[in-house]
Amino acid sequence: MKELLRTNDVVLLSFAEALLKDAGIAAIVLDRHTSVLEGSIGALPRRLMVDDGDLNRARQVLGEADIGLSEPRP
Repeated sequence: MKELLRTNDVVLLSFAEALLKDAGIAAIVLDRHTSVLEGSIGALPRRLMVDDGDLNRARQVLGEADIGLSEPRP
């Protein structure tokens, strides 16, 4: 799995998930439930992850929607 997006913006995250789903790309969100631990203040970012093989296509889909993406990690 590769990180595609890291954000505190739950609306942006939901939009990105919907775009990927419409494109047939499976994605999961990590750290979604950390809000319970942090007191629901939204300080910890959530990470949108996709399979390695879908990364380039997912970047294209979100790039076309002008959604800023996480920097690639080594």
